[in-house]
Amino acid sequence: MKTGDLTTASLRVVSWNLLRRVGARVEDVAELVRRENPDLLLLQEATEDMNMLPSLVGGYFFRHPMQRRVYGLAMWTPRPLLQPKILPLPVSALPGRVPPRVAQIAQFGGVAVANVHLSHGQVLNRLQLLRIAEALEGPAAIIGDFNSVGPTLLAGFEDVGPRRRTHKASKIVALRLDRCMARSLRCSAAEVLDKGPSDHHPIVLDLAVAADAEAAPKRRRGRRSLSFSRVRKSALRLTKAGRSR
Repeated sequence: MKTGDLTTASLRVVSWNLLRRVGARVEDVAELVRRENPDLLLLQEATEDMNMLPSLVGGYFFRHPMQRRVYGLAMWTPRPLLQPKILPLPVSALPGRVPPRVAQIAQFGGVAVANVHLSHGQVLNRLQLLRIAEALEGPAAIIGDFNSVGPTLLAGFEDVGPRRRTHKASKIVALRLDRCMARSLRCSAAEVLDKGPSDHHPIVLDLAVAADAEAAPKRRRGRRSLSFSRVRKSALRLTKAGRSR
């Protein structure tokens, strides 16, 4: 993409969960950038070492570490970008869970892009998706490691990511965890790449604003998708049931 107008240009996005310190190194990420030439690179489980990426490929890098963890979310782009916003996400009420999750949100050429690494709980990660969708306006994409099993329904959004599996749980069960939910965007190509030294495969997407897209409202509800309040009530019931056992 050479301009900020996505109605006439494609936005190439690559997303990769790096597997913390034991997975992909900054040199591996730099090689991915050189090979795929993304307009926007989204990283999950990115450690402090990834701050060296601009020294290898230029561009602009933004990393937000996760609380009490050595890794976090990160974005890289070859062109100037305003500091991404950090959106706190719903958390589990059960003890012993991982620190609170966040979404890293950037405005890129008129499109809101949210970089995510969602929770493993299947009710909780749907709650988190709903929170993100309510925070985004206009054409938007939620991209990253969803940790979701099965279909994901989100009012106004379409699952446009590749359909191949991107991760093997315990090196046995193949799952499609890395996804893209898009609103008012068309996807002309979606591909799963070789996983390299990580336990997740990178995904690459070519996105553009749909020709007939209009500015989407902040909240869009549909019959097929659960509202935030309904899912939240379900989550609270499950939490209470877990505590009573």
